[in-house]
Amino acid sequence: MGSDSEGEKSVQKEREKKKMLALSPIAKPLAGKKLSKKTLKLVRRAAENKCIKRGVKEVVKSIRRGQKGVCVIAGNISPIDVIAHVPVLCEEAEIPYVYVLSKEDLATATAGVTKRPTCCVLVMTKPSKGELEQGVQEKLKSEFDQVASEITELTTSLF
Repeated sequence: MGSDSEGEKSVQKEREKKKMLALSPIAKPLAGKKLSKKTLKLVRRAAENKCIKRGVKEVVKSIRRGQKGVCVIAGNISPIDVIAHVPVLCEEAEIPYVYVLSKEDLATATAGVTKRPTCCVLVMTKPSKGELEQGVQEKLKSEFDQVASEITELTTSLF
């Protein structure tokens, strides 16, 4: 029984190493384990409430239209050219952005929307259509603010 859990842990460590090897060289600021977990939880909650834009095309269109939020980008995208312009757009629009380890993790976080791997996601506090209940809106906003402040701290410590 004890050896099974150790075997599972070693398999999980191998997966983590493979993810790190496939990481893009431009993936900075990269979220740590804790921030990554919080960010993916925020993405999941936002996807349930339809406060999300996913995919490069949708995210870029939303940023250019002036919508605000937090941009979450997958770090293992190949070729890099697909997402290389997104951080620049985010900086110009003063939108905090962060990289997570894999597009598969990002896809599982948006499970309500799709299960396909996703390059990037823009998490907004309000849905593009309709309104949210007050309690749900406040909870989403507080999580959003917490993640956004941690991303800002991470970004300022890098530069």
